Amino acid sequence: MDQLIKNVHVYNTFTQSFEKKNVYIKEDKFYYICDDESLSVHKVIDGEGKYMIPGLIDIHMHIESSMTIPSEFSQAVLPHGVTTVVADPHEIANVFGIRGIETMISNETTLDIFYGIPSSVPSTNTCLETTGGKIDVEDVKQLLKNPRIMCLGEVMNFKDLIGGEETLINQIIRTCHQERWQLPIEGHCPKISGLDLAQYIYQGVDADHTQQTPESIVEKIKNGMFLEIQRKSMSQETIQTLVNHQFYEYFAFVTDDVMADQLQQGHLNLLVKLAYDLGMPIEKAIYCATYTPARRMHMIDRGCIAPGKLADFILLDDLYDFQIHSVYKKGKCVYHCHQDIVIDDQKPVFPPDFYHSLYAKEASFEDFQIAASQKEVLCNVMEVQPHSTFTKHIQMKLPVKDGYVDYQSAGLCLLTVFERYNKNGHIAHAFVKNTLKMKGAIATSWAHDHHNIMVLGNCVEDMIVAQHQLLKQQGGYLVVENQQIQANALLNVGGIISDQPLAQLSHDLCLVRDAMEKLGYEHDNGIMSLSTLSLPVSPELKMTDYGMMDTYHQKMIPLMEENHEDTD
Repeated sequence: MDQLIKNVHVYNTFTQSFEKKNVYIKEDKFYYICDDESLSVHKVIDGEGKYMIPGLIDIHMHIESSMTIPSEFSQAVLPHGVTTVVADPHEIANVFGIRGIETMISNETTLDIFYGIPSSVPSTNTCLETTGGKIDVEDVKQLLKNPRIMCLGEVMNFKDLIGGEETLINQIIRTCHQERWQLPIEGHCPKISGLDLAQYIYQGVDADHTQQTPESIVEKIKNGMFLEIQRKSMSQETIQTLVNHQFYEYFAFVTDDVMADQLQQGHLNLLVKLAYDLGMPIEKAIYCATYTPARRMHMIDRGCIAPGKLADFILLDDLYDFQIHSVYKKGKCVYHCHQDIVIDDQKPVFPPDFYHSLYAKEASFEDFQIAASQKEVLCNVMEVQPHSTFTKHIQMKLPVKDGYVDYQSAGLCLLTVFERYNKNGHIAHAFVKNTLKMKGAIATSWAHDHHNIMVLGNCVEDMIVAQHQLLKQQGGYLVVENQQIQANALLNVGGIISDQPLAQLSHDLCLVRDAMEKLGYEHDNGIMSLSTLSLPVSPELKMTDYGMMDTYHQKMIPLMEENHEDTD
């Protein structure tokens, strides 16, 4: 026997309770959990009455949302007790197609990283947005052969899903069922209910990770959906709904998007602690961060402390504060709160063209001017919501000054998208409310999910500086004021991730957040708010290189209404 962890309170998944036990480990698996029976063993560790729980499992997340490479991500989350993730690489797929996915999968890490096949690349279709890559049925067939593929990633395009059996997404789902009939089909269905929800589930999608309410939780679970509860869905009301209905078998906690500067503070462990703080018994919260996610993904080798299961576990000093003492991966200690442990994760090597992928033209002054012949124009406007990634579609009458729309006087900003893949050279515009209060600009190539270049601002000179710098460094997130760069996070791989050390990236992103706030961008998560203004499957009005889109009806909306008449 390799080692014994003695004198620990072991979490029993099947009774969802703790028992004082000794735990024997052989090679990389649990061997025997017992009271006091003595077996010959090479190494004995005194658990000193600590709590032993299985390693945390996150089955819905995006490594690219942390803006870092797999090796840096692995070293960041293992200390938080996360030992397995299922990543949906649809961000890098939108930029590089199947090459991007296969490059991510080829990276070996101490953390077990499994993958979902991106189901919606592009998230809508090529008539509504331009992407660098596309995932089709043949790509899906090829990826299904890889043993690290665990699911079909989130299905986002509701209109195509219910649009007939021969739409691309339904061909992809059918292929998955034919090739690997038990493959979980993950979903993305915010604010969908009633008949629409029934149609969505009928097509084979039986999970959802988007923002929930007490009502949506009950409706979706009663209709057979498995829910993946992320931070923005966690409130006193939603947690109480899960508790009151004893819905523990039908959901798991997930992170979805955790940015680099937030990653150093915690990961899935924070959600377990938050669930307890909001009223969920800690034993149940652990169950829904270990066993239910493993079961959802058919990972029968992990998620519990039992003979034959992988020896992925956490030792906690304090159960209720979720204070982590040490983390073990396959029986080996990969984190200790009082010791420095070196994790030998190799830095990945990306193809040279991954570092040179932004091909938009350098912006001119005219690219940020909206011409109009009237004295006043009726405009469609995206109103940013302060506590979600949703927007509201409103209309405003804006004055015209010297032949151009004077959106600044109305307190609005201009959002401009530049197609970056050298396919059509599109430049599209939208007026946005509730963003910058001071003069300045923000530019990014991290624009969900098409990742074209976005520039938001109310000062043309600043917008030009921001766009030019973004092209020069081939990707990033930066803030400009008075023609000076105030903060700059480099994203030099595909314009969406950085191969810098996580600490450097985290520092730079903190400065970006601060600079955005100084310009008046007020939001729970300003970076995510701005980056999802381009997500054309999220309510209500979003932006692509084709223009503004009504995301529910999947149709384009004009910047200005042509039939509006001037008012005297």
